[in-house]
Amino acid sequence: MDDSQRSVHSGAFNSRDAPRLSFPGCQTQRRGSREDGGIVSKQAVSTTIGHSVPSHRPFALLSAFAVRVGPLVALVTVWQVACDFGAVRPVLLPAPSTIVRTIWDMTLSGELAEHVAVSSARVLQGFGIAAVLALALGIVMGLIGPLNRLADLMVQVLKPIPPIAWIPLSILWFGIGEEAKIFIIVLGAFFPILVSTLDAVHQTDVRYVELARVLEVPRLNFIRQVMIPGALPQIMSGLRLGITMSWMCVVAAELIAASSGIGFLIMDGRVMSNASVVLAGMITLGVLGKLTDDALRFAERRLVRWRAGFSGL
Repeated sequence: MDDSQRSVHSGAFNSRDAPRLSFPGCQTQRRGSREDGGIVSKQAVSTTIGHSVPSHRPFALLSAFAVRVGPLVALVTVWQVACDFGAVRPVLLPAPSTIVRTIWDMTLSGELAEHVAVSSARVLQGFGIAAVLALALGIVMGLIGPLNRLADLMVQVLKPIPPIAWIPLSILWFGIGEEAKIFIIVLGAFFPILVSTLDAVHQTDVRYVELARVLEVPRLNFIRQVMIPGALPQIMSGLRLGITMSWMCVVAAELIAASSGIGFLIMDGRVMSNASVVLAGMITLGVLGKLTDDALRFAERRLVRWRAGFSGL
């Protein structure tokens, strides 16, 4: 083969002109350079891949945990020391160790589990009713103009009324049974969820609305495939606020008229002048509220991941 043919064949495929593939997380090195002799060693590749994760990650996680838990530990320590040295009257504010012992004794006797089960059932029932009603009404009222104005008026008038103000009326309507307590919980959780749903519907991207109108997309398909996925983050925020209000309202309802539940436990401790029982009920309530909020956070992460599947619509 002569020199002209060699130049033609060598120009037919030039490695410099060939497309290079890049992989995320891996560093590439140009082959054929004179400095490295055109060879990438296995040791270099393994070193690049093996050190892609920072080695100080465990220390960072430990530091973040200390920042979150440290203030609480310091507060409990100061509290315990103050009680041990008599700076605080145990009748008014018992030591943390006394409260822990009270919680442990009620747990072993089964008393705490009974109160937790009763209050949890009331909260789940009231929150479930409020969520279904608020989500349905929020979507419908957000889509229909006249109903939207009616919803705005209703929210402005009724939202400022605290749920505890409805307790006398709920007793007149339903008596002192379970219906009155569920009614108070529904009222407390309803408006935060409704307001969040209405705002989420109003913030739907106008481009999607116009595109659906031009393409004559059925209303139900538009709600299911566009509106709900786009509104999920704000709706979930409303649900988390609603579950918090549910726990607050169940205690308020149980303080008035109940024979079981966390609110009854707190009131019973006050009647018996047992501050450790009162604080044990309050701590239990806080733990339950944190657990339910974490459950909704987990559901939110899963649903937002599902929402990403509709981002191309």
